[in-house]
Amino acid sequence: MPIAAVPSYLGSDFQYASPGMRFGMYLKLWEGPAWSKTKDRPLESAKRLNDSDKKTMQALNLRQKQTFDAVAASGASLRLDALATAPFTTGLGNEHPLENGFAFLNPYGLPYLPGSGVKGVLRQAARELASGEWGDGHGWSEEKPYPLMEDEGEKRRPVLGKSKQPVMLSMLDVLFGRESATGDTSHVRGALTFWDVIPQIKGDSLVVEIMTPHQSHYYQWKKDKHGNEIVVSPHESGQPNPISFLTVPPGSGFIFHVQCDLAHLSRIAPELAANGTWKTLLTKAFEHAFDWLGFGAKTAVGYGAMERLSEEEIAGARREAEAASLKCDWVDKTIDELVKKNNAKPGDTLRGKPLAEAWAALTDVDVKKRALGDIRSRWQKEGWWDTPPSGTAKKVKGIYEGNG
Repeated sequence: MPIAAVPSYLGSDFQYASPGMRFGMYLKLWEGPAWSKTKDRPLESAKRLNDSDKKTMQALNLRQKQTFDAVAASGASLRLDALATAPFTTGLGNEHPLENGFAFLNPYGLPYLPGSGVKGVLRQAARELASGEWGDGHGWSEEKPYPLMEDEGEKRRPVLGKSKQPVMLSMLDVLFGRESATGDTSHVRGALTFWDVIPQIKGDSLVVEIMTPHQSHYYQWKKDKHGNEIVVSPHESGQPNPISFLTVPPGSGFIFHVQCDLAHLSRIAPELAANGTWKTLLTKAFEHAFDWLGFGAKTAVGYGAMERLSEEEIAGARREAEAASLKCDWVDKTIDELVKKNNAKPGDTLRGKPLAEAWAALTDVDVKKRALGDIRSRWQKEGWWDTPPSGTAKKVKGIYEGNG
């Protein structure tokens, strides 16, 4: 009989725990045999995002933006905003009782795409463009024009490889790094650093999807009592095996940040450092990855596809993010109560005096401040704040401004 992995003193209400904790330590599967009869039901409880998760997600995004802005002035950084056009999933190979894991960023318990994963995809995109097999390589090349140099006193001399020949580097080696063959010490650190990506998840939850292998009898050979594998050929009567896994829904935002060590790049390949050439090359690699490769897991079947946002779309997304950051549960709850009580329309209630009076009566300073920001944002979206549509609306605005 399964024994719950959660200490009894923690109770059983984990609605305020992060998705990562509800997917792991607080997974409903641990509660007993009733949950083990179906594999998707535990994920239903793990996928939901509460208000704290959304605020943490926005705070992490803001922290990255502020840190990035601090280094962007030097020209040694690149930011690209993208929108997922297909479900995104990552970390399926992580061990988990439901057979498919998921990558959550600790200690926040939110989905993330590791910077190492971004680097791997971009390296492959650059490699494909450099091969010439995709037509225009957009500046990428497989040629190796850059000699690896080392200091010898006041002079510099070429580094010799295992074959005693000078080590020559390609664009990919310079930007992404070179790990030489065993026994060769001419490793090269790449000039680029890729940050982790925190998806700005659309909606209030992750999504549970199903994969259904039909040939498990062939892919997972069994052994007889003597330890020999029983070879079974694939056939149409294979028993399907539904497997649930988590995904980030389409429409979620992904912001990619890349830093470049310009001093290091200038020493090895000064022409790539000049005039932001590395940025142009990397942008084309990103566009190729968005169109043809995808990010995360299961990209071969369409997961992880993205599209780059235009400047107008980026500005719109930022406005929506700012509005979402101002969202206050008290406002929605109070509007719902007033709509039912007064049999009124939500729009009329939003600009009505009862909501303003309820706001004025709040004693919690933090809630009152957040509620005002939310109400102001909603009024501005309707065009009411600067130009109130009626005399009553003017008086209501006066209450919010402390003049009522």
